[in-house]
Formats: sequence, structure tokens, C-alpha cells
Amino acid sequence: MLVGCAAILAAASAFAACPVELAVYGDRDDAAGIDFRPATDLAAVTNTFRMNLDKGIMLDGMVMWSEGTERPYGTLTYRCPDGDVTGAELEACTVWQGVIYAVDDAGAIDLLPKTGDAPKALIFPDLGPSLRLSTAYGQSGFTKVPWDVFALKGCQE
Repeated sequence: MLVGCAAILAAASAFAACPVELAVYGDRDDAAGIDFRPATDLAAVTNTFRMNLDKGIMLDGMVMWSEGTERPYGTLTYRCPDGDVTGAELEACTVWQGVIYAVDDAGAIDLLPKTGDAPKALIFPDLGPSLRLSTAYGQSGFTKVPWDVFALKGCQE
């Protein structure tokens, strides 16, 4: 019994120390999951992630911090062309964009950190309505629209 409790406490403390670039999140309805990945070589991109939806649909996400009043500006794209893309092509494949907010253990809301420990939850404002209007939604796409709030579910190794 004591060994089992120690293992649970050890797992919980390892879970709490998960870096944001390896964090795994899920929404309350299990309609979507988010897997963060280490940032790319692009200097402006601080975080990258994938959003996994039903029917195997995957959206590519990235975060760039704005200049001036710094904010973690996130975008989700679906089936963007590879290589150099025009502004019109990028706009056509972007299904959500906005500031990503983080919620800590005490419930305080802040901005998604560039690095460090993964927040307890993330908020993607107006995600659901934006995705419902996207080309990825519908009969040939995903059918379960996620909630705007994602809770930390685990940590990749």
C-alpha cells in the first residue's frame, strides 16, 4: 500500500513538472487533444503543437509572440500548402487565430509561457465557433467541436 502511494506521488510530481513543449491537453468533452512539440528553427515561433480531432483530422498550431505589447498569438491551420505560401494561401488555410491564455493551479489567468512548466489549463478564445465555420468541419471533416478550455492531461516523454 505504501509503495503504491509513493508511486502515485512520484508520478504526480513528475506530471506537475512537465515542460510546456511536451505537454498534452484535452478539452472537457474529449472532442480534441493538443500535443505540444519543441519549437521549430523559426526564430519567431516559440511553441508548436497539433490539435487532434475526431475522424483523424489534425490541425497544425504555432505560437508567435507579438511585438510591442507582447502576447502569445496562436494560429491553427488545416491543409496548408508546403513551402513558401502567400498571405492569401495562409489566410485560406487558417481555421483559428488569437491569444492563448494559461490558467495556473490557483486559477489565475495569464499568458501561455514560452518555456517552463506547463500550465494547468489553456484557453483558446472562440475556438469552437471558429472551427465550426472552417473547411475542416462537417460531413467529410471532424464533427465534434471542442470547448475553448483545455486541461493538462499528461506529458510526453
